[in-house]
Amino acid sequence: QVQLVESGGGLVQPGGSLRLSCTGSGFTSSNYAMSWYRQAPGKERELVASIITTTNYADSVKGRFTISRDNAKNTVYLQMNSLKPEDTATYYCKAKRIYEYWGQGTQVTVSS
Repeated sequence: QVQLVESGGGLVQPGGSLRLSCTGSGFTSSNYAMSWYRQAPGKERELVASIITTTNYADSVKGRFTISRDNAKNTVYLQMNSLKPEDTATYYCKAKRIYEYWGQGTQVTVSS
């Protein structure tokens, strides 16, 4: 059974940093495209960053966020620096090969 578990969210002040982790089980994440999405209240879920062999970022996070993967740990990370209040959202991890699998999400709140 495929499972994705996100962690690392929390409350941080503007300008601060957080690192999110997404650990997979029941599959080999190196064979999958891995992505981070986020959804703020009242807004649609949006792609933040993805990684296959290359990385891709939303314009709003370029230069501030970095996606990476540790295949030995079956884990994908999202390093988030220079956080802004508009980054506040629930962040979700997705794995996709033929089918898609989602984690349960982790809340990130950027506020002073």
